[in-house]
Amino acid sequence: MTGYQTMNFTVDIQLENDRALLRPLTAADVDELENPAADPEIWRYMLSRADDRAGVEVYVAEALAAREQKRRYPFVIIDKQTGRVAGSTSYYNVVAEDGRLSIGYTWIGRDFQRTGLNRAAKHLLLQYAFDELGCERVELETDARNQKSQNAMRQMGATEEGTLRSHRLTQGGIRRDTVIFSIIRSEWPALRQRVFGAFDQHARG
Repeated sequence: MTGYQTMNFTVDIQLENDRALLRPLTAADVDELENPAADPEIWRYMLSRADDRAGVEVYVAEALAAREQKRRYPFVIIDKQTGRVAGSTSYYNVVAEDGRLSIGYTWIGRDFQRTGLNRAAKHLLLQYAFDELGCERVELETDARNQKSQNAMRQMGATEEGTLRSHRLTQGGIRRDTVIFSIIRSEWPALRQRVFGAFDQHARG
C-alpha cells in the first residue's frame, strides 16, 4: 500500500498471528489485567505505576480517555498459547501528515516475559503500521535507565537515534532522559523476514 492511511481511532482494530492476539483495551479488562500487572518490577521505568487494583483502574481509564482524544490507541495483549491476557501496548504520537507513529506503553506480566510474546506483539503492530497504514517511520522510546528495553529494541532491528534529555515527567516527579529508536519503511521487508519470520505468514512465503 502506498500513501499513509489516517488511523481511525473510532474503529476496533484486532491484530492476530500464530502467537499473539491484540484487541482494543476496554474498561472490562481491569479484572484480567490486575494479575499480570501485579509485579512492581514491570513498572520501574514506566511513566506511572499500575501494580495494584487501583493503579490498573487508573491506567485503563487514562488509556481509554487518550483514545477518545485520538492521542493513543491502546490494546490488550493475549497469549494464544494460554488464552490469557498478558499485558498491554499502544500506538501513540500518530502524525498523519508525516506518515509516522510511535509504539509504546508496552508491558507484559512476568509469566510471559522471555517467551517470544512481546516480539509477536511487535510484529503485529509493525505489520499494521507499515502494510495497512502505509507508515514511513515507526518510533519507539524508552527510559534511558532501562537497559533491558533498549537491548530488546536493538535485537528486533530498531536503530538507536539518540537521547532526548529531560524529555518526560515520570514517577516521583523525575524528569527522565529518553532514548529514541526507529524502524523505517525501507527496512521493514528485511526485518519481517529476519526478525519476525516465525510469526509472519508473508515472510514464510
